[in-house]
Amino acid sequence: MTKKVKTVPPSWRRYPVMFAVLAVMGVLVWRAIDLHVVEREFLQAQADARHVRTVSLSAHRGMIYDRRGRPLAVSTPVDSIIANPKQLLAEVDDFAPLAKALDIKAKRLRKLLAQNREREFLYLRRHVNPDDALRIKQLNLSGIDLLREYKRYYPDAEVAAHVLGFTDIDDVGQEGLERAYNDWLRGKAGKKRVLKDRYGRVIEDLGYISEPQAGNDLQLSIDRRLQYLAYRELKRAVKQHKARSGSVVMLDADTGEVLAMVNQPAFNPNDRSSMRGDWYRNRAVTDVFEPGSTLKPFTVAAALESGLFKVDSQIDTAPGYWRVGTNTIRDTINYGVIDIPTLIQKSSNVGASKLALAISAEQLWNTLSAFGFGEISGSGLQGESSGVLSEPWRWRDIERATIAFGYGVAVTPLQLARAYGALADDGMLKQVSFLKLDEAPIGKRVLASETVSDIRDMLSRVVLPGGTGTLASVPGYRVAGKTGTVKKAVNGVYGSGHYLSVFAGMAPADDPRLVIVVLIEEPSAGEYYGGKVAAPVFSAVAEGALRLLGVVPDGVMTVAEVAG
Repeated sequence: MTKKVKTVPPSWRRYPVMFAVLAVMGVLVWRAIDLHVVEREFLQAQADARHVRTVSLSAHRGMIYDRRGRPLAVSTPVDSIIANPKQLLAEVDDFAPLAKALDIKAKRLRKLLAQNREREFLYLRRHVNPDDALRIKQLNLSGIDLLREYKRYYPDAEVAAHVLGFTDIDDVGQEGLERAYNDWLRGKAGKKRVLKDRYGRVIEDLGYISEPQAGNDLQLSIDRRLQYLAYRELKRAVKQHKARSGSVVMLDADTGEVLAMVNQPAFNPNDRSSMRGDWYRNRAVTDVFEPGSTLKPFTVAAALESGLFKVDSQIDTAPGYWRVGTNTIRDTINYGVIDIPTLIQKSSNVGASKLALAISAEQLWNTLSAFGFGEISGSGLQGESSGVLSEPWRWRDIERATIAFGYGVAVTPLQLARAYGALADDGMLKQVSFLKLDEAPIGKRVLASETVSDIRDMLSRVVLPGGTGTLASVPGYRVAGKTGTVKKAVNGVYGSGHYLSVFAGMAPADDPRLVIVVLIEEPSAGEYYGGKVAAPVFSAVAEGALRLLGVVPDGVMTVAEVAG
């Protein structure tokens, strides 16, 4: 029997095996070093490019409050639907559920994505309501995400729309105070880095690059109660008289603050579909008109300041008309010989023209200019008109005569209110303010106190029996004001059927708290006189405002007091 002998492999055979194993290990170690050290930054950048995103964070726009702290404009958080078109097209086959949630056709959605296939960011729908946002989120689609933004909301809708204006979908102010104070109100957007999975979902927050900074709040001089009161009465009057438009401006007589400003037609800034260009214009500051007889107190002021006339000076207006060159100035009736208070009470065009032609053109121009006509009011609103007040050397006699009763000069309702504010504040002209003031600003004296007192007494007679503005009276309060009925020029020609009805006044008369101007454009329901159309609006607004502000009634000036 033969015995088998074990053979032992030569020792040299193990070395190639060991060498191969070591070589593989070396390669692996080298590759690990290469990946983690040499190419780490490059690979990290590649990974970040695919999964780390920088997300913009919208900033909260500052709130707008009324003078009593009531909100007038607020920003509410909403979601917008955003997409990565390239990823969405690559990983989603059926767009019907998404299209249905977005309320668009699937074919249109696919076309939109195809047109933007190279982009990584695309808005599909901005500012969706919470239910729609939740429905889209539950689809759990790759390449679809929600972006938190802010939407502006106006609690009072159209009541304060012309003053506040509105913002666009990117929260940038477009009109009104939203535009004028956009830099103050608008916040500064922030940024943060997030890690997303292959479906575009955020799986980790990597921290802020910069935090969003909220905008500043703004407190206005507007009183929400008075704003609604003026809005309600103006809307009622425009509808009642079938007017084309209307404006009401209410100022604080002491400070020049705007307490209320409304226009008709109005618009709802919460409903973009209602935004017609000719509706969201703030007519009280952009549109000019010839003020008619509401300018006569300033003609009288110029005459009294010239030293050529006194309050009891007599003016012959007979026979009710007066020829100036080839033109004729007319009164409604023959008032005969009257004093200056009667000129204001009866609103005599002939009397006002004779005063204007008795003084120099420069004296009349200086007075009108001093009261702010021909310049902006300083409100800060964009698009404010400066009105029209031509240089006195251009005036012919007929132009001086017609300017005396408000033709040939153009003003805005805000300008007219500011000028009457100077009559209410002892002859001190102040810049108007839409911001709440801590104290009354120092104004510029434009008329002597004695002259102001005389003119206010004259304006008080306008609302008494025999005056043109009896319907402007307010029970329990003494009122001073002036009516205006203006023929409106159409294509450069004054014709019948187109009128402006105006009333400008203050209350209480002895120590005015409020200055109110009412303008109704082209009333067409029969009445068109300022004393019939605009004066009742003044009365309703002034009565409500005085009671809301707690102004103590000062009684009614009697005929005996006027005479005595």
